Amino acid sequence: MSVIRRKLAAARAAMAEGTPGADRGWRLALARAARDAMKLPLEVPSLRLSRASLAELLEMPADRALFAVLEGPAEGMGLLVISPPILQGMIEQQTLGRVQSHAASPRKPTRTDAAMVAGLIDAALVGLEQTLAQEADLVWAGGFRYASFLDDPRPLGLLLEDFSYRILQAEVSLAHGVRTGQVLLALPAEGRGAMPSYPAPETQDDTDAPAFASALAERVEGATSELQAALTRVTLPLATIMSLRVGEVMALPTAALDHISIEGTDGRTVGLAKLGQNRGMRALRVTRSVGQDGTATGQAEVQAGNLIVPMAMPEQMRQAG
Repeated sequence: MSVIRRKLAAARAAMAEGTPGADRGWRLALARAARDAMKLPLEVPSLRLSRASLAELLEMPADRALFAVLEGPAEGMGLLVISPPILQGMIEQQTLGRVQSHAASPRKPTRTDAAMVAGLIDAALVGLEQTLAQEADLVWAGGFRYASFLDDPRPLGLLLEDFSYRILQAEVSLAHGVRTGQVLLALPAEGRGAMPSYPAPETQDDTDAPAFASALAERVEGATSELQAALTRVTLPLATIMSLRVGEVMALPTAALDHISIEGTDGRTVGLAKLGQNRGMRALRVTRSVGQDGTATGQAEVQAGNLIVPMAMPEQMRQAG
């Protein structure tokens, strides 16, 4: 299995186990919806994801909160509850242009209040769905929209189905802390929505393999490779080396102009050559090629008979040669 396929498989496994996608997505969706729909700065300092029965859910909302009933996939129903301080702040932002520093006394929400925040609710739910497009949480958190408003929570026990709900309780701050409160989102725990659209794994077409190999070989063969020509190697005492002077003549008893070693930058011998000249340039005629195991071969890196012209010949050698 390729590295890319292993990473995709691991990501899918993590999604199947349930990631904090809805947690992260709801924070972003709420903030963006408030910014776009009301030009209202909204932050979510904390958010808790939990499960609860219908009876437990009905005990969570604060008094005089706004209850927005949501419709979702397969006739599923959810609930979004906005606490009084947050609802008042949203209404003030739309009517006065800013959130008042002193909150008014809590009052019973009206149908007008619900109409004024319905757009923000839908925008937040759409944003959550888009954020979860490739995450497993989309199955239960996607596809819900605002349906109706209740000013009294008592009918909720009849409207909502009696099973487990996933609860997103967000502690919300408006206008950089001027108003704080809670926004609660409750959706059926067993998702009925669309499955996430996972990215398709990348596959390699076998018919492209020869073309790819040919292109790769062309690039590799065109790469620059540095070679060094070694006439001979001598070992001298350190004192002798330290005393060498410019113009001093050194004896090279084992050197032979017809036995030059061609070496790579790693010191490995890749061929043998004979020193000469070609068109006024110092040149090497390869006489023998050497394989990776050090034995002579006709298919090594440097082929016998090839001509290597490394640089211009000094004038003294040209006259002597």
